[in-house]
Amino acid sequence: MMHEEYEELMNEINKEVYLERIRQNEKWGIQRHTYGAWLAILVEEVGEVAQAMQKNWGWGKPTDAQNLYKELIHVAAVASAIAEQVREESEIS
Repeated sequence: MMHEEYEELMNEINKEVYLERIRQNEKWGIQRHTYGAWLAILVEEVGEVAQAMQKNWGWGKPTDAQNLYKELIHVAAVASAIAEQVREESEIS
């Protein structure tokens, strides 16, 4: 893959993460949690990534997450939300 194509791919994925952040804010409002609560949310999303990976390998249950790409976007979006809070808190201190 050429450098320009790779940059375009990165931009497309980052745009999807951004759009997921917007969707999350529209659904739940701007969230602020303890880091322990954020960790639980993030781990739950990572668990869905694991389920989707298992599904791709023919493992798992019929109820497991199926869209690996979508679940990875969710993980990135939750991590982004945590980073937003960390940045806000560091600017306030």
